Amino acid sequence: MPAVVWFKRDLRWRDHAPLAAAAAHEEALALYVIEPTWLASPSFDPQHLAFTLACLAELRAQLAARGLPLLVRVGEAVEVLTQLQREHGMRFLLSHEETGEGWSYARDKAVAGWCRAHGVAWLEWPQTGVVRRLRERTGWASRWSARMDAPEVAMPAGFSGVQAELGDLPTLASLGVAASRPLPAAGESAAQALLDDFLGGRGRDYRRALSSPLTAADGCSRLSPHLAFGTVSMRSVHQATESAIAHAPDRALSHALRGFAGRLRWHCHFMQKLEDEPQIEERNFASVCDGLRENDFDRERFEAWCEGRTGYPMVDACMRSLRATGWLNFRMRAMLVSFAAYHLWLHWREPGQFLARQFLDYEPGIHWSQMQMQSGTTGINTLRIYSPTKQALDHDPQGIFIRRWVPEFGTPAYPAPIVNERAAVAQAKERLYALRATPEAREQAQAVQQRHGSRKAGLPPTGRRARERAAPVAAPEQQELFR
Repeated sequence: MPAVVWFKRDLRWRDHAPLAAAAAHEEALALYVIEPTWLASPSFDPQHLAFTLACLAELRAQLAARGLPLLVRVGEAVEVLTQLQREHGMRFLLSHEETGEGWSYARDKAVAGWCRAHGVAWLEWPQTGVVRRLRERTGWASRWSARMDAPEVAMPAGFSGVQAELGDLPTLASLGVAASRPLPAAGESAAQALLDDFLGGRGRDYRRALSSPLTAADGCSRLSPHLAFGTVSMRSVHQATESAIAHAPDRALSHALRGFAGRLRWHCHFMQKLEDEPQIEERNFASVCDGLRENDFDRERFEAWCEGRTGYPMVDACMRSLRATGWLNFRMRAMLVSFAAYHLWLHWREPGQFLARQFLDYEPGIHWSQMQMQSGTTGINTLRIYSPTKQALDHDPQGIFIRRWVPEFGTPAYPAPIVNERAAVAQAKERLYALRATPEAREQAQAVQQRHGSRKAGLPPTGRRARERAAPVAAPEQQELFR
């Protein structure tokens, strides 16, 4: 009876603990499941599936060369596993842990129940710095470093793969999905090429380039989709970055890459928040914010924001660029959310779902934490209200980016501003600062800080850093399924 390696968001060969474990079994096969629940989820976009299929094509070839078949099935996970059990039998299910949306959490609980009922041992391994069943954040940064500094998993030369009829990979058309936009190169080899190019010199201007949409497309690593889909491990990126820093030919490159290294820690720091509290995908971090915006949701404002016709050229240019390409640099993402939350007074949930569909690199843990952080509903972070006028002056002073994406700007065809910036921001501040001054808000802020705040230097600032302190290592590693 074979061991089955269940691929989810870890579409790679290198540094893959479940794959390495499968080599110790007499028989093995690999599985990827295209789940209808995923395709029907409000954050799904065809670009996510198209990128996945391109990654699977390369991965299937890599595994086949080592004797391991990769089955790609369409259906809900329990249904597919049941069919696989009938066809091949199964004693072990091997996979990485996943910190994802609520539907994937529910799926994992269903799979765990199925495994118990069918005598299948489900073994999971961490693949990021996220820690399951973390009791508190004290010592988290030390644990992150220990994981990331550990040697990569040694991969086997080959497998004893079972005989299986693979068939062709599904296509967008066969799944009833229409292509949405052009994609960057997918797969493990593309991820490695991006990483080598960035660390080898392209990242030299990283710190200066990352804030402007004019320079960030080339100056940033562009690894975010590959980290989201797991075509490269966080550990591989971390270790390659530290090596590049140590061997950089000059201080400029070393300094730039240190900034990038900090963001790798930031990546897992924010994912941990969703792992610890899955409800933040749906509910405010601070419940004192419940009802703050929900009842005032303006559908016309929301649609204008989605379509890039707010009358604020930097906002509109960024939204149109994002919709066309599936990518936008972080500062401009933050500006889009800030504008929706403060200027338009929109609750973060629907804008968050819309943006999730636009981002090829959609990573739920980072995304929903950031939607709330930039909307002011965490209760602990400084209110970040971005002026679109100032952002244009700072990061597109000659209007190059705006003219590229909003060619009608300056003509009668371009709409007037949808709101008065000064009045809208003043009203938003008045509401939020009044709320934060209440005893209930202060009490909740302390609880959120205790549960989710960073404790270690080396993480980019997340708010009240003066109150955060380094602390010793926490409890030993745990690998239980549930958060």
